[in-house]
Amino acid sequence: MIQTERALQQVLEWGRSLTGFADEHAVEAVRGGQYILQRIHPSLRDTSARTGRDPQDETLIVAFYRELALLFWLDDCNDLGLIAPEQLAAVEQALRQGEPCALPGFEGCAVLRASLAALAFDRRDYAQLLDDTRCYCAALRAGHAQAAGAERWSYAEYLHNGIDSIAYANVFCCLSLLWGLDMATLRARPAFRQVLRLISAIGRLQNDLHGRDKDRWAGEADNAAILLLQRYPAMPVVEFLNDELAGYTRMLHRVIAEERFPAPWGPLIEAMAAIRAQYYQTSASRYRSDSAGGGQRAPA
Repeated sequence: MIQTERALQQVLEWGRSLTGFADEHAVEAVRGGQYILQRIHPSLRDTSARTGRDPQDETLIVAFYRELALLFWLDDCNDLGLIAPEQLAAVEQALRQGEPCALPGFEGCAVLRASLAALAFDRRDYAQLLDDTRCYCAALRAGHAQAAGAERWSYAEYLHNGIDSIAYANVFCCLSLLWGLDMATLRARPAFRQVLRLISAIGRLQNDLHGRDKDRWAGEADNAAILLLQRYPAMPVVEFLNDELAGYTRMLHRVIAEERFPAPWGPLIEAMAAIRAQYYQTSASRYRSDSAGGGQRAPA
């Protein structure tokens, strides 16, 4: 696999064309991307005979890391106001359509979308990636607006929106696009769509539990634990959410065991379910939960 420093420099070089892009977005994208690719590397190697896509292909790997960095950047553009609202609206429009941004300062958006369009093993994955990006941006906007508004969501409404704002669909679709994982065909199976919802719910709750102290410190209300405490101050929130996580995880494992999805989907889903322990806890900045992490915030 491409060396970490070399990959990081390529993501940073691309990101410099995006207003508000920070080193953290590239660093965490490379770390998270490496974690995922390392976990599924044996399965990707097995599928390469069918697809001709090398798991070690530097072009594919860097494109994946850049997509992850884009998601981190978009998250912070919404939550931290890195760019003006009219700029964000133009960026989202460009990413949904796969077209150049109408405003200067965001050339990297078109560069990345053009590269993914050219690299797509299955054009259906590229079309789906645009749609998944639309859902991700809409969920970020909705969560941010709700947290700032007077009317609070129910837990069910929050989790429904949070499943899209965790962006796992983008991650999976990008992997499928680059390495020919046939996600477009699998999406026709109800059980696969159920798996996507379950793993995204797990990811949402893991993220919120891990980031609850930082979110509370930063005054961020778009977090399941904080929302529940606001509604029910005496509720044992952590215990409840961990129980929810355990239930979603059991349901996920049952579906995977019954359906036996083709490689590398089993290892990939397992990797994402384990990300709380394997990635969040060791993150150098964005996901730090100890005092050395300062005011860093886990993303939506």
